[in-house]
Amino acid sequence: MALSTGSNKIKTAIFISGTGSNLKSLIKFSKLKKSPIIIKMIISNNSKAKGLQYSKIYKIKKKVFDFKNVLSEKKIINELKKNNIDLICLAGFMKILSKSFIKNFKGKILNIHPSLLPKYKGLNTHEKAIKNKDKYSGCTVHFVNSRLDSGKIISQKKVRISKFDTPSILAKKVLIQEHKLYPAAILKILSL
Repeated sequence: MALSTGSNKIKTAIFISGTGSNLKSLIKFSKLKKSPIIIKMIISNNSKAKGLQYSKIYKIKKKVFDFKNVLSEKKIINELKKNNIDLICLAGFMKILSKSFIKNFKGKILNIHPSLLPKYKGLNTHEKAIKNKDKYSGCTVHFVNSRLDSGKIISQKKVRISKFDTPSILAKKVLIQEHKLYPAAILKILSL
């Protein structure tokens, strides 16, 4: 997907549903000279998402949509196109995008997932890894396609599971790596 960056940074929208810790990490990354992206929009399906506070702090446009039907998806697509968005990063976004939405941005939607895909797609990844006595968990950045957590993998980071880990301890350990992995994956696909 290598897009020529030159002096023009790639206009990016981040989709969130919750606290926005990956959003915050991506905003900080976007401010670096080496970063190929500029974050133009924050989109959420949850008007109470804590991560929306970053739109005020960093003066980034925010929009909240319900994602309940085709009409709301059309509004989102129009909004993204109006703002010339070339890259979408899903960061803790808890809605499944429709096939037609994905087709509109084919190869331009990334997601970060808290497991070493293809293991443990969907929810409760940390519980599953611990229950199955895995030695490692981790996180994956992948392209989004029409099948849940099944797009081409860009990058992964392993995290060792200790026998004392609970799902919430493991989640914190994985999240630290997510904040490093997402920017690295963006650099990987956008550097020529």
